[in-house]
Amino acid sequence: MLLFQNCSEEDTKDTTNRVVDVKWEGDLNSIPKVLQFKNPVADPKAKKGGRIRIYSHQFPKSLNYYLDQFTTTARIFTSLYEPLTAYHPLTLETIPHLAREWKISPDKKKFTFYLDPNARWSDGKPVTADDVIFTYDTIMNPKNGTAVFRISLSRFLKPVKLDDLTVVFEAKEVHWNNFNDIASSIFILPKHHFEGKDFNKENMEFPIVSGPYKITEVKKNRYIKLERRGDWWQRAYPFNEGRNNFDQIVYKVYNEEAVALQAFKKGDIDIYPVYSAFVWVEEAKGEAFDKNWIAKQRIFNLKPIGFQGWAMNSRRPIFSDKRVREAMNLLVDRKLMIDKLAYGEYDPTNSYYPDFYLGGEPNPNIPTKFDLERARKLLAEAGWKPNAEGILEKDGKPFQFSILDRDKKTEKYFTVFLEKAKDVGIRASIDTLDLAAWSERVDKYDFDMTWAAWGSGIFKDPESQWLSKYADEAGQPNLPGLKIPEVDKLIEKQKTEFSVAKRNEILKQIDRIVYKEYPYVLLWHLPSTRLLYWQKYGMPKLPLGKYGDESFSSDYWWYDEEKDKKLSESVSKKDRFLNYEAIVRWK
Repeated sequence: MLLFQNCSEEDTKDTTNRVVDVKWEGDLNSIPKVLQFKNPVADPKAKKGGRIRIYSHQFPKSLNYYLDQFTTTARIFTSLYEPLTAYHPLTLETIPHLAREWKISPDKKKFTFYLDPNARWSDGKPVTADDVIFTYDTIMNPKNGTAVFRISLSRFLKPVKLDDLTVVFEAKEVHWNNFNDIASSIFILPKHHFEGKDFNKENMEFPIVSGPYKITEVKKNRYIKLERRGDWWQRAYPFNEGRNNFDQIVYKVYNEEAVALQAFKKGDIDIYPVYSAFVWVEEAKGEAFDKNWIAKQRIFNLKPIGFQGWAMNSRRPIFSDKRVREAMNLLVDRKLMIDKLAYGEYDPTNSYYPDFYLGGEPNPNIPTKFDLERARKLLAEAGWKPNAEGILEKDGKPFQFSILDRDKKTEKYFTVFLEKAKDVGIRASIDTLDLAAWSERVDKYDFDMTWAAWGSGIFKDPESQWLSKYADEAGQPNLPGLKIPEVDKLIEKQKTEFSVAKRNEILKQIDRIVYKEYPYVLLWHLPSTRLLYWQKYGMPKLPLGKYGDESFSSDYWWYDEEKDKKLSESVSKKDRFLNYEAIVRWK
């Protein structure tokens, strides 16, 4: 049951509705045993209600995660739809979700899932095996833009329905990640809603969901509003106590970070994850920070760390030579960029799996350092010679390329690079697009060089990133188009290795080989999460859990009405507010 109040289109000041939970009429004994216990990460003091407004730096081209893997899209879609299983937030053991239990055959190729009979779609219909099979068929349909997800599902035969609540997946081959790829990575869709529709056009409206939230309003380039479902089928499960507390979650979109930051400081955004060193060091200051109205918190935990860098498209002749790609790395003065442009905030990245080396293990990859002369030498060896004007040429063609970008604030880094490139006779320009246009071009590999940032998982699978097979298939993560037979063999080898430690050793071998091919100009990484937020929320002792990032806040924080009143009083009287820990570490 929902109680609605009048609200403005902007909806920046007042909470607009209050969600009332519907009494759960189910049998408590029907809840899977592991979910009958309290969640060790959640805080029992958490309360339902209120709202949180989260900064999103660009408006997604789609809210359908199967079609667009943008961060905001992922957060929204996974609030609407659910997987068969989940991970325990501390132990990482598999726990039930849509499936109450499962069986794995001795040969590790057959997986039987028994769906929770309590699972319901928002229209009251049960979640069934037909929905699971329909989701598989939708992903595997080559007409749909779901290529990234087809990589893992292509290892399976079409699932078989044993009855309405039982479905069997059979793998064609053994792979350590087979179970996780179907159990926790695929979010089940309602067949009775999507059937017969063009899935590629299902982008913004999802009226039938199974998750704890639903979309209530989308204003293009401005905001996306989610509302907590008071009738969510798992609302009475003890494991979910203290989770999904906000009645409303609003993702507020600002294409210009300067404008977003001012909106945050005015109180129109509640939480602001900081991705820019300039913002953290130079802009996150003033009375609101000095008097603790806004918390400025750096959080260290065990979240996986990915990599970011400039992908060079080896499909293009200009970057097909490894020597040229290495030269591009040598033209980047990372130390200068980090120290002068990023305030010394980051660590240089010298691995595609940097979190392997955060615990003190030596990294065997030799860091690339700025070296103009060596860059010139490599380019000359690759056949690029200066003409009368000093511009490098090969076969009568100048060394000229375009950098595809989607964020104006990164231009300063490219500008430093362009100056050095010009010194050796390279002509390069920057082409900045919005997210949708950038994604469309990148999906088709229509670029010379582009900035790309990749997340990571606790259990890492290198296949989609580096397997040669996916270098020529549109929409895959192998942006540089790398094809290395030795890497392909190692990827095949790790597929049947169920020991995480042994598999990670194979990944380190892959990393060493790929690193020497220079598919990216690797940049830097941050081993912590930087958060700014108004101090009106309650949260668990560790604000982002053991493995979480900023998305943990919308899952586990809650609106503290009393704290908000005291905060308002402090702001009104210009008083100092509550102290907080500026640095929080997982122990």
